[in-house]
Amino acid sequence: MNDPILSVRELSKKFGGFTAVDRISFDVARGEIFGFLGANGAGKTTAMRMLCGLSYPTSGSGTVAGCDVMRESERIKRRIGYMSQRFSLYDDLTVLENIRLYGGIYGLSRRRILRRAVEILRRLDFRSESRTLVGALPLGWKQKLAFSVATLHRPELVFLDEPTGGVDPITRRQFWELIYEAAAGGTTVFVTTHYMDEAEYCSRVSVMVDGRIRALGTPAALKKQYAVATMDEVFRTLARGAKRSE
Repeated sequence: MNDPILSVRELSKKFGGFTAVDRISFDVARGEIFGFLGANGAGKTTAMRMLCGLSYPTSGSGTVAGCDVMRESERIKRRIGYMSQRFSLYDDLTVLENIRLYGGIYGLSRRRILRRAVEILRRLDFRSESRTLVGALPLGWKQKLAFSVATLHRPELVFLDEPTGGVDPITRRQFWELIYEAAAGGTTVFVTTHYMDEAEYCSRVSVMVDGRIRALGTPAALKKQYAVATMDEVFRTLARGAKRSE
């Protein structure tokens, strides 16, 4: 893989005597939609927090968007986009106020913020909602807006932590259209999901079990390897032997 945008080797995270993430190693290519799968307690959220610069690894090495995961967590935060599992915008601000706020946090000029705001409102068909409080929006609309704000500064890499949890199937499909659009524009997407049909949409996926990566490959290759018809069956096969859960 030439010049991966994310590369980790033997990355681990311990909390006292408990090893949450146990020596994981993998690369993510530029422009990929990379699915990061695992049951509750598998360690995927802990791993993602290390990759986003939100938690220090205990051991191992790696780079994210050209930054060292052990020494440059603040630089990582500035180079990536991040959408948390919990809705991350401000309910008591309007749609436009949220866009302006995050544009300022990302260091964009006023002119660029305005240009990006116009693009986002047009793409989401939110022009009539620009002055609506975010707290008054339906959940699916909030999620699409949160993704657009996470990529407001056009990061090379965006992390999405179960972004479609709780939304209806139509909204999930629309959200994935946004993901494909971002990937087509050159943004690498790193996504966790508990919907196994969404794993089928990824370029490659990894499956974590008990803190370790047990499988890594394209959905087609993994289904062939485990002689099953769906990613759900791959996941169930691998998770069957899990020893821990949250």
